[in-house]
Amino acid sequence: MALKQSEAIVLRTYPLREADLLVMLFSRAEGKLKGVARSAKKSRKRFGGALEPLTLVRVYYEDRERQELARLDSCEIVESPLSGTLDYERVVALEHMAETLDELLPDREANDAIFRLAAAVLRRLRSGSIWLPLTYFQLWLVRLVGFLPDLSVCSGCGRSLNGDRAYYHALADGLMCPQHKRLASSELTAESRAVAAQMFRQPLESLAAESWTKQQGTDIRRYLVQIMERHIEKKLVTAVMLNKL
Repeated sequence: MALKQSEAIVLRTYPLREADLLVMLFSRAEGKLKGVARSAKKSRKRFGGALEPLTLVRVYYEDRERQELARLDSCEIVESPLSGTLDYERVVALEHMAETLDELLPDREANDAIFRLAAAVLRRLRSGSIWLPLTYFQLWLVRLVGFLPDLSVCSGCGRSLNGDRAYYHALADGLMCPQHKRLASSELTAESRAVAAQMFRQPLESLAAESWTKQQGTDIRRYLVQIMERHIEKKLVTAVMLNKL
């Protein structure tokens, strides 16, 4: 059987038998897939450092009939997160990307828009400037998987928010005006909604990540994490880690 090939992002690896690895990949050609890398712990020639999480690779693999796992033949590094400084802040951000892609994406369903998003964010996610790329990634990921409600109208009455105060609740979809907000709601500021609108209009490369601090966009990141957690029906481990940075 001929080998398939695709650009892919390594999401996770797990030990499997003595020298093998079970690898979770987000491939451009087939979406999220699982494969076995035989003797990956020993073979520098076929895999080397290409199976480090969030490495962008070109993977060569074989699908076998009636088998869930692909057989990974080899990987070539296209871009590696190890090429830049790896401090704790950046490691947590990278792990958050891996976790959200793994949790939100279905198996074997190609999504070129999300693949291009992830690749673009990985190139901009540098030590000391993680918050803007991370916010951009969360916002577009939630939108592209179809979970993001309209940020410009009240979900309770349908009227335009138009810069008015807006609120969200962990158990409800959409934003609400002051009149229709629930008890224990949190506010999503007009400034954060304006930032979101800007991110939808401009590519990441045109935005200045270096000027962002953790405080900027805190409310919209919290809102987006709540949306993701409500749909996957579980807590994101890395979201807790990000809050502690």
